[in-house]
Amino acid sequence: MFKLTFLGTSSGVPTRYRNVTSLALQTTHNRDWWMIDCGEATQHRLQRIPLSVHDLVGICITHVHGDHSYGLPGLLASASMTGRTKPLLLIAPPAIKAWIDATLLHTELFLTYPLIHIDVDSAQIVHQEAGLTIERHALSHRAPSVGFRFALETSKWKLDKAALQAAGVPPGPAWGTLQAGQDVQLDDGRTLACADFRITETARATVVIGGDNDTPSLLADACAGAQLLVHEATYTEAMLQKIGPGPTHSSVQRVTQFAASAHLPNLILTHFSARYHNPAGMAELEAEARLHYSGELFLARDFDSYELDVAGVLTKLAPADGKPRIR
Repeated sequence: MFKLTFLGTSSGVPTRYRNVTSLALQTTHNRDWWMIDCGEATQHRLQRIPLSVHDLVGICITHVHGDHSYGLPGLLASASMTGRTKPLLLIAPPAIKAWIDATLLHTELFLTYPLIHIDVDSAQIVHQEAGLTIERHALSHRAPSVGFRFALETSKWKLDKAALQAAGVPPGPAWGTLQAGQDVQLDDGRTLACADFRITETARATVVIGGDNDTPSLLADACAGAQLLVHEATYTEAMLQKIGPGPTHSSVQRVTQFAASAHLPNLILTHFSARYHNPAGMAELEAEARLHYSGELFLARDFDSYELDVAGVLTKLAPADGKPRIR
């Protein structure tokens, strides 16, 4: 029901192996896709995966820090220069919209499409359409930060074969006509209404994507009933203690302990400090994670793709850019 592709998984600064934060989220709802955060050079990452900026319906920005937003002006400009005309939603703090407006003014950039700003603090539900609801949840960080809860619901119908057999209608052309959504006139004079022989099946899935946040439990309400949490895990707990108190980031221990207490079946960690961008560093993070969480666990790398199916099973796919990951 959801497909997630990580475009950047580094905290603060890009490195040789990881770009700064951005995530692409697709659903089975339609061809539209969403972007959560847009760090510097995100548009370059898009050139290596099969997603078009013309199908991008909206960008959600968790907070104002540059490693989550500096890629916005270039991406918006490129979308315009390649002929986009469809409106684009920008769910972001007011300061982000003010900065974009100033950039448009002072760089003589004219967008060929409407940019529709939705203040991320205007309401808990920041977007709603048939089958998809996006909520924001306040977090704790140096700058005001939020997480986003994507709740997807899809419905489809199939023939009620048991009801047809009970009505004395054997498999045959009548079933095909009903399957096509048309009523059927039987030889015995009865009329079968298509609506009377339908079973509606509804599938639901929820993904929670956190921004920078030093208190994972703030997402307790958002994670109720969710199948997947994506959360930053910038440091080990020991390193976080060395850095000192104050609203900053989460440690692997804090996130995994919360995920375990919330009974989340799937967890993806991301936003790793550059000090861990090597095999030993990532092994240290994973070891700490597995001490506290026994569910399905992944430490994301750039271009990693994951699919969450209707049963809530999370599967790692081949890298979106087709290249094997080293770190």
